[in-house]
Amino acid sequence: MTRCLDSGQRLCMQGQTRGETPDGLALFTDLYELRMARAYLALGMTERATFSLAVRTVPASRNLLLACGIDDVIDLILGLRFDTASLDMLRALGEFPEGFLDWLARFRFSGDIDAMADGTPVFAEEPLIEITAPIAEAQLLETQVMNQVGVQTLLASKALRVVLAAAGRTVVDFGGRRAQGIDAALAGARAFHVAGVAATSIVLAGARHGIPVIGTMAHSFVQAFPTEAAAFEAYASLYPETTLLVDTYDTIEGVRRVIALAAKLGPDCRIRGIRLDSGDLAALARAARAMLDAAGLQRLQIFASGGLDEHRVAALIAAGAPIDAFGVGTEMSVSADAPSLDLAYKLTAYAGEPRTKLAPGKRILPGRKQVFRAEGDVIALAEERPDGAPLLRPVVRNGVRVAPRATLAEARRTAAEGVARLPPRLRGLGPAEPAYPVALSPGLAAMLAALRARHTTAA
Repeated sequence: MTRCLDSGQRLCMQGQTRGETPDGLALFTDLYELRMARAYLALGMTERATFSLAVRTVPASRNLLLACGIDDVIDLILGLRFDTASLDMLRALGEFPEGFLDWLARFRFSGDIDAMADGTPVFAEEPLIEITAPIAEAQLLETQVMNQVGVQTLLASKALRVVLAAAGRTVVDFGGRRAQGIDAALAGARAFHVAGVAATSIVLAGARHGIPVIGTMAHSFVQAFPTEAAAFEAYASLYPETTLLVDTYDTIEGVRRVIALAAKLGPDCRIRGIRLDSGDLAALARAARAMLDAAGLQRLQIFASGGLDEHRVAALIAAGAPIDAFGVGTEMSVSADAPSLDLAYKLTAYAGEPRTKLAPGKRILPGRKQVFRAEGDVIALAEERPDGAPLLRPVVRNGVRVAPRATLAEARRTAAEGVARLPPRLRGLGPAEPAYPVALSPGLAAMLAALRARHTTAA
């Protein structure tokens, strides 16, 4: 049973990801960001700086990532405000002078943001966002940028694998109850939809983002009735187009009871399908399909759930299981096989000069950059023009949005089209051989080499 809330029914996002930030959210930052911002101002360091957000390494179980959460964090940046209560909390710490607190009270982002579109396939070291602003402004944003983009990119990338494994069959988000908190569940539902997941079970996610919502029934409803048959009949009387959960007691007997109910309802039967939630899903789906077809109920779909991930989904399809849709929960909602990203937000230029970091495994690509995509990707300096389509586009200039926020449908389309254009080997569940090629442009490579030589000599 699927429902989609129209634009008039969706919850207002003002004060959440658009407009001003909710009370206190400006304090969602690491203390050292505030300390550094104060220090920059106290030391007269007010020149513009560029900070770049990139994933250092793609998890071994991923062939690509999907950039996601970018529009959300840009709205957050543009609405960032320090309210009176937040300033009082900082004052109580006893380490920030009134001049700095006054600066925070007047804070409005005044810089530039170049960013990939939500849904863009991305690879290691490629900047998802580059923020250029007076250094104190850009520094303050680190925690929120990493948090918002990190979680949605992580979850969209996991969901993409499930969607690809499903090979065109419907995938539904069932993971809200085991997600890492309400915020993660809501951000995850959006990220999943960008990646191609069709619907969510979380009503608030549907209301907030306009995602179709879906619901069947729980075992507790069946258990509450004297018999399974009575439970099915009662539920179908209230929700005629429902999907009935058949594995509370004996799955095959449950299917027989659905067939009996359909016969009893006759032409008035509008039941949409059955759900299998445990056991040998492939064997049970084949048996159920044969029983439904023999009863003339070819239109009833089979929905499977219960501990699914991309590997189990792929195995069910490879086994020829006649399953029409998959409900995927915990494994997708916590990205169980790769629960974190090696994400970094680092200074790459200050006062017109490139900056880098040379620690092993943690290098920073200096300067303002662009990513060009053709047969492979080239990470280049912003002023270079290698072959290929540029992926970073100007979104904010001088604190004002110059590119509209993409709709969820547009982000979903960006993902589908972007993934379809990549080599087929990247869409498999196993490691792509060879890996997708990402190179540095001559200009960027030369700049990095020059900085390495300079810092090595200085050391």
